[in-house]
Amino acid sequence: MPLKLLYITNRTDVALAAQDAGVDWIFVDLEQRGKAERQGHVDSVKSRHTMSDIRLLAPHMKDSRLLVRTDPVFEGTEAQVNEAIAAGAQVLMLPMFRTPDEVAFFIRCVGGRAAVVPLLETKEAFEDADRILSLPGIDAVHIGLNDLHLSYGMNFMFEPLANGMVDELADRARRHGIPFGFGGIARLGQGFLPPEMILAEHVRLGSSMVILSRSFLNVETEDLSAGLPVMFRQRVDELRRLEAKLANESPEFFRANRAAVIEKVGVIARQLAEKKRHS
Repeated sequence: MPLKLLYITNRTDVALAAQDAGVDWIFVDLEQRGKAERQGHVDSVKSRHTMSDIRLLAPHMKDSRLLVRTDPVFEGTEAQVNEAIAAGAQVLMLPMFRTPDEVAFFIRCVGGRAAVVPLLETKEAFEDADRILSLPGIDAVHIGLNDLHLSYGMNFMFEPLANGMVDELADRARRHGIPFGFGGIARLGQGFLPPEMILAEHVRLGSSMVILSRSFLNVETEDLSAGLPVMFRQRVDELRRLEAKLANESPEFFRANRAAVIEKVGVIARQLAEKKRHS
């Protein structure tokens, strides 16, 4: 099955262009609690989406599903979940959980009214993944490389992919019969770690989903004179063509790509560590 593609936006024009290009899940991001403190020094997307954005986009979702990332579990989780579902959320993602109890509580709050996708991105959740993934009511799990690498004090977000952590979680998800995905992917030809290499790892591992990152199509900084729908369609089509090609590659190809990923991630991680020492 082709990867489900996720794209974060609260803009109707961008959501419609993404939907028309074949993006599977339009991603509204409500998470704010604790995010600035965790990621203030990291060049990551820090959305300021609201419930009104869900209500704005929901009527336009004809071919794509509307995914909403909530805050981590807090005293207002049940109310937030209820409001998001009432506003039109079809998939709910729980970030920054550490225990099975948090995920179980979230599943009870959802009560079967939407799909549940935990975002596994903490050291505690990684080390208790079997108990978490055994919970009934999980529809898929996404591995959040950014916060996961920070949780372990690593220097580069793709270190968990290179060091075998993603392989381990993928094995556990498969044993529990749960579809999984990990991280994000840039436009082909861009990024510190080539997205072509990352996409090959998705295929090797049997991943089911990936987030299209800000650099896949940055509507705030790119020249959109060619037309947003055209640009989105071209980039998604490029990715799909490569994905189809990778599906027919040999085991030897994937072994070589895996070795190249490990080597390149190691180089980047060492460079970032050196930069941090001198900052």
